Amino acid sequence: MKKLVSLMAIGAIILTANCSRIEQNNDPIIGIWYQSKTATGDDTSKTTIREEWIFNDVYLGRYHEIIGNEITLQTDFKWSKTDGKYIVEYPGLEDKPKNVLTIEKNSNEILLKKADGNILALRE
Repeated sequence: MKKLVSLMAIGAIILTANCSRIEQNNDPIIGIWYQSKTATGDDTSKTTIREEWIFNDVYLGRYHEIIGNEITLQTDFKWSKTDGKYIVEYPGLEDKPKNVLTIEKNSNEILLKKADGNILALRE
């Protein structure tokens, strides 16, 4: 009887250990992507506007909008991949529409492009 109980306990441990492994996500979108622009103010001073998307491996991320040296907007987003396209949704921002994106490589850079073909961001 003790052998049967011991065997069942070992079997339960093996099943639990195998089921609790976290799958590794090596998707090429994981990392930091950015877009920088320069805006000229009324007094001809130039200000840098940087947008940053940080994608992590659990289908979440963080978006930053930085004007000069100050973070003016920060929110979380969720992302998914379907048929080679990435869908990025911003649940905290009603005025920011979801993005449908693809990754494209050119000779020098890796680009994150919108469905209309415009560049959203570059890989950092």
